Amino acid sequence: MTELHTLARASNTPPGRADDDTDRPAAKAQESSGLITRLGRWWERERRLTPAELKPLYTARLTDVGANRAAKQWCLQYGAADGKDRRAMLTQLVETGARLDPRADQGLLLLRRLNMQAAGLQFMVELRADMLRWRNQVAGLTVLERELETLLSNWFDVGMLELKPITWDSPASLLEKLIQYEAVHEIRSWDELKHRVADNRRCYAFFHPRMSDVPLIFVEVAFAHQMADNVQVLLDPQTPAESLNKARWAIFYSISNTQPGLRGISFGNFLLKRVVDELLREMPRLKSFATLSPIPGFTDWLKKQDNQTLQALLHNRTETEARTDSHAGARWAAKLQKAAADAASELVQNAGLRLAAHYLTTMKNGRSIDPVARFHLENGARMERINWAADRSAKGLEQSCGLMVNYLYDLDELDQNLVQLTAGKPNLGRNLKRLLP
Repeated sequence: MTELHTLARASNTPPGRADDDTDRPAAKAQESSGLITRLGRWWERERRLTPAELKPLYTARLTDVGANRAAKQWCLQYGAADGKDRRAMLTQLVETGARLDPRADQGLLLLRRLNMQAAGLQFMVELRADMLRWRNQVAGLTVLERELETLLSNWFDVGMLELKPITWDSPASLLEKLIQYEAVHEIRSWDELKHRVADNRRCYAFFHPRMSDVPLIFVEVAFAHQMADNVQVLLDPQTPAESLNKARWAIFYSISNTQPGLRGISFGNFLLKRVVDELLREMPRLKSFATLSPIPGFTDWLKKQDNQTLQALLHNRTETEARTDSHAGARWAAKLQKAAADAASELVQNAGLRLAAHYLTTMKNGRSIDPVARFHLENGARMERINWAADRSAKGLEQSCGLMVNYLYDLDELDQNLVQLTAGKPNLGRNLKRLLP
């Protein structure tokens, strides 16, 4: 009764009266107490977890409430941190795991716990990207990175991925991601993007159900009456549209992986095979499938070659040239880049094509030294033809002296091509064979 009476009295007291002044200190005290509580909670959230608090992330059951609360806090802090702090947090996490005896599979337990958090899968992909970035700088991080790669390989099994077309009618947020993630040929405007997803083109991407708004890998497809030899024509929005009824060739001119954290987890080969099936279902008159691909490692390789090596490759032995000239490769790279950008003699063109053919067919441990060649050859494609001045963009000239290569996907020969590749003899088209000794 006393409490009710006091409340009633307070409610009937006009502002500015003595009673109002009497209650003000209590109100201020309550406000201060609330602020201190909120600050305490904020500090607790922002406070870096200690090794003792991190240990249960490795050792506790996945149902442990305290360990899961700590994992949530760590993930929130990591997501908000900059690169320097992220590296420090990863270092502390790895060091905590290294003190466990025995560690056994506790790293996998930690990673599964982190994956349980909100937006866990996307977080884990970004986490591995950071691990790949710093694995040579943080002792012991490689072990945790490899454990995460194992889990991601299972979580991103191709059977779980969804193949979806991307068109001009797709959500703007998705179209923006194409611009953001395009890794082969830069998309510089919305007009260029519209050209690439026009009605006479196709674009397909793999999606994961838990990352439904993020294309993991996408391929852009053009159609032609013959195998394409020039990407400028394909990319130019002013190029007249190819009639789909007359098209006999499907040209894969750009394949982009979007997530660095999924490096080494291959589903690109499944993407191309699925896309071929979709295209044949839609356009049964298509007869052939090929790529128009960059040669990303060619210029760097060429710059490292000395004069003696180049003379042997080009069958051009002259007494006046220094046999030990280590800068000969760099001069040849500059010569080819200039020739591709302007005009070139037949002699220079043939030299560039021959050097590129040698580079593309050089094998190490049974695999091509060029990453794009390695990808397509190991998918069963045939290295068909090298094209001069096929990409005159700044990037094309810098990485491959403007050269591009067609990989032919003959559906009846894929298995046999793989057999030959296993024997160390990749299948080559006639045009390419002529360039080799």
